[in-house]
Amino acid sequence: MDGMQLLRLGKRLTELGRDAIDQASPTSLTPGEVAVIADAFRHPDCSVREIVARTGFAQSHVSASVSRLRERGLLETAPDPADGRRTLVHLTDRARRAVRARAGTPADEAIVRAVADPGRAERVTALLDELAELLLPPTPHRPRS
Repeated sequence: MDGMQLLRLGKRLTELGRDAIDQASPTSLTPGEVAVIADAFRHPDCSVREIVARTGFAQSHVSASVSRLRERGLLETAPDPADGRRTLVHLTDRARRAVRARAGTPADEAIVRAVADPGRAERVTALLDELAELLLPPTPHRPRS
């Protein structure tokens, strides 16, 4: 496998992951809003400026997304106690539960749709499980075996 194949495979796996998550729990969030929520999930109590730096979106886009997500009850904002000029952003409990539920969605159906043959889909799933074991760092819910 060369670098280009690896990049193409990574892109395809990302598409399959999004398909699996979207099928399990369709959302009306824009891709930008999803990115803001994902960033706030990984970096609790961060500023809009920090989200801008990590996502690469324009400050106006992140600010508008934060405002919409706050109105929908997915984000909360509060003044930074150390610097009242900054606003800190964090997920609501509702949003945190939704992110965890969506992230735990099995990908089996998305793989079956992509491969079409159930036997080959099983093989793809087994290979992906093996790759995850070999390439991903352990997490609390999935320690190395």
